[in-house]
Amino acid sequence: MDKQKLKHYWSVFSSSNLGLIGVGILILFIIIAVAAPVLAPYDPGERVGQPFMKPSGQHLLGTNDVGQDIYSELVFGTRISLLIGVIAAFISIGVGCLVGIVAGYYGGKVDAFLMRLVDLVLVIPFLPLMILLAAFIGPSFWNIILVISILTWASPARVIRSQVLTIKTKGFVEAARSIGTNINTILFRHILPGVVPIALSQFVLAASHSILIEASLSFLGLGDPFSKSWGTVLYYAQARGAFLTDAWVWWILPPGMLITTLVLGFAFTGYSLEEILNPRLKKGR
Repeated sequence: MDKQKLKHYWSVFSSSNLGLIGVGILILFIIIAVAAPVLAPYDPGERVGQPFMKPSGQHLLGTNDVGQDIYSELVFGTRISLLIGVIAAFISIGVGCLVGIVAGYYGGKVDAFLMRLVDLVLVIPFLPLMILLAAFIGPSFWNIILVISILTWASPARVIRSQVLTIKTKGFVEAARSIGTNINTILFRHILPGVVPIALSQFVLAASHSILIEASLSFLGLGDPFSKSWGTVLYYAQARGAFLTDAWVWWILPPGMLITTLVLGFAFTGYSLEEILNPRLKKGR
């Protein structure tokens, strides 16, 4: 992708208020994740106070049922939630791009087989499949990422395939094929550059979905018990009686608001990227 096209994309993106808000939210959470040891006053795994202490100057969001600082848990939980979302989205989009490019370029029986596989993944009820896979594979950091990747690759594959079908009918691709250009050259020099922009927007949206899936699995008790994400904090709050006391105000609301804000950040960024790729969306809105 040349510099002129990048400048054009940036000028269109920077004119979108939602896009700028989304990027600002993502940058803020990245800073929190990187600077977690500095921003958190306590070790999230240590008991630093009495159980169910209310918010104060010493504990900004109070303590949980064993006296751990909730604010520190959420700061360090930013790392886990963000990391799982980004890694799972990267794997999901990688698989989706591979399947979409192969299916769209080769067509025929290869396309039919891969698209039927995509249809199979998409038609299975999402929630039961998510719970079944997570329970079968077992709770751990990488297992959660594996479950999310299995659940989210099919939709990007369909989008990428549609883009490849459009690109491969262009004159420059047909000319390259007619003169016997190596298939790897066609894929990497002609097909892939046209796929990257739409894959980027799909990656951002996949990351938001991954964060929601991880939070859901952790809330159901199927997350990694050795790393506290925002969903894990919600699980312990629900399992240990936060709803029965005033603790729900500082133990449940903050992680829920953090999950919502981060997902909105990814969603705003993803929608703005889609408007760049398809200006008709902006006119429609």
